[in-house]
Amino acid sequence: MKKTVVIHQPDFLPYLGFFHRLLHADLYVVLDHVQFVSSTSRSWTNRDKIKTPKGEKWLTVSVCKCPRDTPINRVLLSDTVDWRANNLNLLYQHYREAPYFKEIHPHLERLYEAEFRYLSEFTKASIDLLCELLGIDIDMVLSSDLGCQGQKNELLVDILQRVGATTYLSGVGARAYFDPAPFERAGIEVIWQEFRHPVYSQPYGEFIPNLSSIDLLYNEGIDGARRILREAK
Repeated sequence: MKKTVVIHQPDFLPYLGFFHRLLHADLYVVLDHVQFVSSTSRSWTNRDKIKTPKGEKWLTVSVCKCPRDTPINRVLLSDTVDWRANNLNLLYQHYREAPYFKEIHPHLERLYEAEFRYLSEFTKASIDLLCELLGIDIDMVLSSDLGCQGQKNELLVDILQRVGATTYLSGVGARAYFDPAPFERAGIEVIWQEFRHPVYSQPYGEFIPNLSSIDLLYNEGIDGARRILREAK
């Protein structure tokens, strides 16, 4: 029986393309045991973007300093910076006039009020929340619970074999470092996501794609966001 699997780090309040992939999969493996990467253009684990009158702005979860090789699931949330209040203030400031602010904002407040010690717990909770709001029901498993081994493509194949995957659904960003050989040896089909970012109602001028999915929810509401995501190609 065909089993399509997505593997991805537990990023904070991810963009729509991430959830579009989950719509077309049977299982999401939360890649929480790999190295935490920060301060680069590819670091999304503890931050994502929202829209402001001045353009894009990072919404960031503050974490404690840690050694370079620290895995994502061992990164501690900062208790010296009031990042929760700062984030909620930013959301209030820039989305309070959004059409569905009153529908969506209480969900974000509850997320930030919950007690978490580790970054991955909080970001996983943010993914769970958005799955609920976007009407996505998918099984999830932590890579740290699988005892998986290897690096890069070999690691992905080991994970896929441990969860009984027949098909790996990957984002196109992985093409740059994709090696087909391990997947071919394991008999696992690789499918590349096809996703064209939908255009929806946004304030503050020209449309900006690839923001956190909360931008869509604030501006289109739960019903509108579910419809728009499912209509995306």
